[in-house]
Amino acid sequence: MNTNDDSIKLMLAYLCISKEAEASLVRKVEVLDRFELLDSEIATVCGASAQSVRNARLQRKKGSRGKG
Repeated sequence: MNTNDDSIKLMLAYLCISKEAEASLVRKVEVLDRFELLDSEIATVCGASAQSVRNARLQRKKGSRGKG
């Protein structure tokens, strides 16, 4: 992907979570994972570190084990 495409993708990702401003990082990662973004891209959009994004994914997985 070129730089322009990357910028557009990040802008759309930001718009997707703009209504989730008060949501937890886990919820934001859940939403943005649908777009197959890299950890670093999600981190940029959410203002978090890439490690925090990975931790949020793990936390979500742990929370969903008992469901369903």
